[in-house]
Formats: sequence, structure tokens, C-alpha cells
Amino acid sequence: MTVAGGVLAGLLAGLPGPDRDARDQVAARAATVLRPADAFARLDAVAAWLAGWQGTSAPRVERPHVAVFAADHGVAADGVSAYPAEVTAAMVDAIRGGVATITVLAREVGATLELFDVGVGRPTGNIRVTDAMSAEEFDEAAAAGAAAVDSVDADLLVVGEIGIGNTTAAAAVAAATLGGGAVDWVGPGTGVVGAALTHKCDVVQAALDRVGAVTPLEALRRLGGRELVAMAGAVAAARRRRLPVVLDGFIASAAVAPLAVARPGSLDHCVAGHCSAEPGHQRLLAVLGLDPLMQLDLRLGEGSGALVAVPIIRMAAAAVVEVATFEEWGLQP
Repeated sequence: MTVAGGVLAGLLAGLPGPDRDARDQVAARAATVLRPADAFARLDAVAAWLAGWQGTSAPRVERPHVAVFAADHGVAADGVSAYPAEVTAAMVDAIRGGVATITVLAREVGATLELFDVGVGRPTGNIRVTDAMSAEEFDEAAAAGAAAVDSVDADLLVVGEIGIGNTTAAAAVAAATLGGGAVDWVGPGTGVVGAALTHKCDVVQAALDRVGAVTPLEALRRLGGRELVAMAGAVAAARRRRLPVVLDGFIASAAVAPLAVARPGSLDHCVAGHCSAEPGHQRLLAVLGLDPLMQLDLRLGEGSGALVAVPIIRMAAAAVVEVATFEEWGLQP
């Protein structure tokens, strides 16, 4: 599909591919290291993927970085979350104070972390009745996401989000981009059940009925949130740097789904860190052709699940680069 206009469309133009020689060298080495054939097949594929995007036959994860984007949603006023909108700002403070889950995990993994306020206290339009963002606001959020990645010193990127109401926005974006109705994509998010879940589904369906058929990037503008757009901008900018990305849960995956539809192959530099407990996430990953590295029924966001997957990627690379081959050890396979 052809995209036209806007910051995201510009980022999706002329995307670089992986270093195929580096990827193939690591895949070839993985086939000869000291273990039975295909014993680490999935991890070997991850190592080869990492090599291709890092552009080296000795891939490593030494400088993982987490970019967390925070914003408020007008649709939160419709009671679609188990928590009030004020929790967004409280969680931002917790991250800045170093006591949030994502900050603790980042320390454990040895990752740097930066928080970007792209709309706390400035809620988007309530998507049930109006567009989330104007074209100017959409471009501003995408540019903020891209700027967060442009000069970061990292060899692996995780993007995360904070924003009460954003599973509602994510479900709407997923439905408008990938097809289906609200019932196919809406889940409990922060823990809404029963009549509250039915209401959340009705809100998303009203938003979908309001916008009708739209292009992928317009779906993100009209139904998403500033932090979703910023994540999309960050992931697209990472692709331009050939910086590999680990995707988090349903919200992060829904945020980048419009990129995949607008420009097929634009997520080739991404792996899915995990499949969350949010029902739509498994469906979304299947449509995007992404096989998650873990399934632990996580449902936090913040980039937390993706960060938990970082040690797996680190070990996948080491298990090829640092393990001797049969030939190096003087053996025949």
C-alpha cells in the first residue's frame, strides 16, 4: 500500500534491509556449533536475525535501551479502565523515582532507560466521538518518537508506554488496521470485566463506526494515542538506523501494526518479546507473522515483557558466537 504525507510516511520511505552476509554467517556457524542439529533452532534464528540488523557476524547485546512514552487519553473519561486517568501521571512519577517495574527490570538487565512525556495532562480527543489527534498533533508525536531514537547509543531497543485507556485505543487501531470488529480485539486491559468490559467494547465499536474505512496511518491518528504514535515513530526511526527492536505487548504491537500494513516488511527488524494475556495480542501477532519469544501471561505494559526477553536474545547470540564449532574442537559432527 502506498503511504503519503506526514512524518511516519517519510520514515517509511526507502527503508534499509539487514546485512545478509552477517546474518548468513551466523546462521551457518549456528549449524556447526557443539550441539545436536537444531537443538537451539529458535534461538539460533534469533541470533542470525540480530546479526543481520547489527551488521556483524559477532552479534551481542551489550547496550540495551528502553524508551517509554507516556500520554493521556480522552476516552478514559468513558470509564473504559479499572483505574482513573490520574494514574498515568502517578506512574510517570514512579518511573522517574526509579521504583516502577520497568525501572527495576532495566537495572537488572543492565539497560538504560529514558522516559518521554508526549501528552500527560493533554489527553487526546475521546475517540468515541472525535478524532484522537489533528494532523499536526499526529506528526508532533511521531517526530518525538523518532527523536528519542535518533542518537541513542544502543544495540537493542525496547519501546514501552504508560497511558490509562490505551488498551481501548490499541483495540480500535488494531481493528481499523487489520480488520474485524471491537469484539475481536477488546480485552480486559487493566482488569475490566463483566458489564464494564461490554461497555468498553461498545465504546471501541462506536469509534470504529465513526471513522469507517481508513488508511493504516489515518487509523493511528484518528483512533490511537500520542504514546502509540511515538512508539511507531521510534520503531520506524530504529529501522532507518538498522537498530533491532523488541516489541512489548498488545499496545506496542498495535501501535506498529499500521506500519506493517502501510509498508510490508517494515517490521522485519522487530521480534515479539512475549505474548501477553490480552486476548487480542495473540491474534495481532499471528496476523503480523510474529512468533513471540515467551508466553508468561503478562499484562503490564511499560515495555516490561519485552525487557524480560532481552536476556534470551543476549544468550541466543552468545550461544552461537562463543560456543565452539565441531571443527574448532577437532571433532566431526
